[in-house]
Amino acid sequence: MSFEKLAKLIYPNMDKNPKYYFEKYPKRNLPEGAKVTRYAPSPTGFQHIGSVFSAIIDERLANQSGGVFYIRVEDTDQKREIKGAVEDTIETMHKFGLNFHEGMVSRYESKGDYGPYRQSEREEIYKTFVYDLIKKGLAYPCFCTAQELGELREKQIKEKITPGYYGQYAKCRNTSTEEAIKRIESGEEYIIRLKSPGHPEGKVEIHDLIKGIVAFPENIQDIVLIKGDGLPTYHLAHAVDDHLMGTTHVIRGEEWLSSAPIHVQLFQVLGFQVPKYAHTPTIMKIDGDSKRKLSKRKDLEAAVSYYHEMGYPVESVTEYLLNIINSDFEQWRVDNPHENSTNFKVELEKMSKSGALFDLVKLNDVSKEVIARMKAEVVYNNYIAWAKEYDNEMYSLVTSHEALSKAIFNIDKEGLNPRKDFAKWCEVREKIFYFFDELFNREEKEAIELPSKMNLEEAKRIVETYSKEYNFNSNKELWFEELKAIGLTLGYTANRKEFKANPENFNGMIADVAATIRTALTHRVNAPDLYTVMQIMGEAKVRGRFNKFLEE
Repeated sequence: MSFEKLAKLIYPNMDKNPKYYFEKYPKRNLPEGAKVTRYAPSPTGFQHIGSVFSAIIDERLANQSGGVFYIRVEDTDQKREIKGAVEDTIETMHKFGLNFHEGMVSRYESKGDYGPYRQSEREEIYKTFVYDLIKKGLAYPCFCTAQELGELREKQIKEKITPGYYGQYAKCRNTSTEEAIKRIESGEEYIIRLKSPGHPEGKVEIHDLIKGIVAFPENIQDIVLIKGDGLPTYHLAHAVDDHLMGTTHVIRGEEWLSSAPIHVQLFQVLGFQVPKYAHTPTIMKIDGDSKRKLSKRKDLEAAVSYYHEMGYPVESVTEYLLNIINSDFEQWRVDNPHENSTNFKVELEKMSKSGALFDLVKLNDVSKEVIARMKAEVVYNNYIAWAKEYDNEMYSLVTSHEALSKAIFNIDKEGLNPRKDFAKWCEVREKIFYFFDELFNREEKEAIELPSKMNLEEAKRIVETYSKEYNFNSNKELWFEELKAIGLTLGYTANRKEFKANPENFNGMIADVAATIRTALTHRVNAPDLYTVMQIMGEAKVRGRFNKFLEE
């Protein structure tokens, strides 16, 4: 059987062999133990948070070991490519500080010696290896039509047989080279399949770096290597690329675990060393009383764009994902409050073997901690960058009152337990609006919050009395004593025991007086330290707010 003649008919202009590419892409000269990892997105959609989750693991493992982290765009399914997806991928990775040592840096540019890093530009490489397989009788042309394959599948399902193209069901597997040559020369369309060496009774064990030893039946399917359009399938392309690019560790979602027997077999047939695999747990979310996979279609938080639009700092999302990757990150952060999260060592063996639960409530808690650690200047710069894109009015107000805004963002920032006001930048407006007359003055009366059991008439009595005695220049300690004294004259007490014992003897607690003053100034019963708020507002604004409240 002239396999070489068949190979030359299929690829008549082939002038290279695998050895050529082994020499072109030599083994990387890296320290012992260095890991080479890749982020390999398909440009068929915009970035999913699970992609960032996986890329963080790739980046950490490579950098922690003195290895290489590269990006390879897997665009062999060109019918499904979405315009702008490549740029979105690269931009997203940079936003998250996931900077590649090699790979694509824009839609048309790349860096590194192991490219091209876009699979659609590597067609000749794949054909070289397929040519070699055909020449060795390890791959063959398949002339079955889509209709024939559909009918085969229906028959197998009806007969409760494992569906697929294998063994006795692989109609073209044993076609002679002479017949195959004749059919090609007559113009019949075909694809190229692997002639699987797998045995129906065979077993393959995979040492997964997260899940441990996993056993599977050997692959017996004659998988497609080259599609009808001449481009390779994912199976072939990723195997060739991972080998030539020196990938040592393949980190991917556990949905790919069932494909591992195919990939291990393909590496072996091609004569490649099998990389180490780590199949990460699926990102799940609570939905009612059950858990399900985080869905691009159902869940806004599945899209990376959601976090940008809501205004979560990149550091917050990164730290939350590190919490999911390794649960001991939370304690590490407590022990290292000021360390950069890149100093945390990611360890695959500490990852959960089951689904990773994504919880927005927990993300908010993490984000509040992250923002609380930021200096006021950093909060200001981050906020205006977000507001410029998503809240033009706040951008204008905050930037035109820069000193005021920085003072607001610095409230209770300097102590051991800084305030945790914001989880995301979209929350800032509601929590600081009262500092700006433009926003405060247009709020509806119905939105004004009064202390519990306080009516408007009593609130005005408190504000009127206090406004006459208020001294803007008092220090904090003296200011509080003055507030307390005014409260006592109005029938309020500072003694909680006395109030609980005889509540009928008092109008309330001094805290109710402070809360009423806070309402007059902010329309809210919950706000930062009242003295600090008044100092930031300035005396004129404070007195103006008192007068406005009394007029309402």
